[in-house]
Amino acid sequence: MEQQKNTASLGMWLFLVTEIMFFGGLFCAYLIYRLMHFNAFAAASQQLDIKWGAFNTAVLLVSSVTVVLAVRAAQVGSRKQLVGYLVVTVLLGLTFLGVKGIEYKEKFEKHHVPGPTFAFTDKFDDNGKEIPVNPKEAELFFSLYFAMTGMHALHMIIGCGLFSVLAILAWKGHYSPGYYTPIENAGLYWHLVDIIWIYLFPLLYLISRHS
Repeated sequence: MEQQKNTASLGMWLFLVTEIMFFGGLFCAYLIYRLMHFNAFAAASQQLDIKWGAFNTAVLLVSSVTVVLAVRAAQVGSRKQLVGYLVVTVLLGLTFLGVKGIEYKEKFEKHHVPGPTFAFTDKFDDNGKEIPVNPKEAELFFSLYFAMTGMHALHMIIGCGLFSVLAILAWKGHYSPGYYTPIENAGLYWHLVDIIWIYLFPLLYLISRHS
């Protein structure tokens, strides 16, 4: 049993490393293009709703706490608490995805989705100073925005599905203080998804506010 646990944990950590490398590439691409097209990225970033971004950050931080509590409940064999914390985690994940859907809807309405219908101003007001903007460069920002937040949202959907299955299995008494490796590994996955957002939020929503 201990060998199976170690093997499963090793497999999860290897998977997480590949995820870090994948998102690390996206982060590097974003930072390079931001340096190349500073004005356009600053103008485009200010079109994002910082209140929704901050709200979703708080939601994910709380979900990290409920995941930790779920693992603890599994360790002590508290089935009801385990199920409860897993369900709350799923609800928080769905809340995050719902808010992200609201933000995406707004981007469609404002024609900020890259493609034939994309539209953006050719200048913006930066604290009273008029800054010229290349709409094509702003479109690049939104391409990276949708790529990065879209991949993150996909990971959130997978996480919600995973925790839903775990909650059902937990309700059936599948886990015990001697066996809760799936809960632990799913928690590691969720924490990584949270950490990725912790980097996405300032990069996409905050940094350019001080330009």
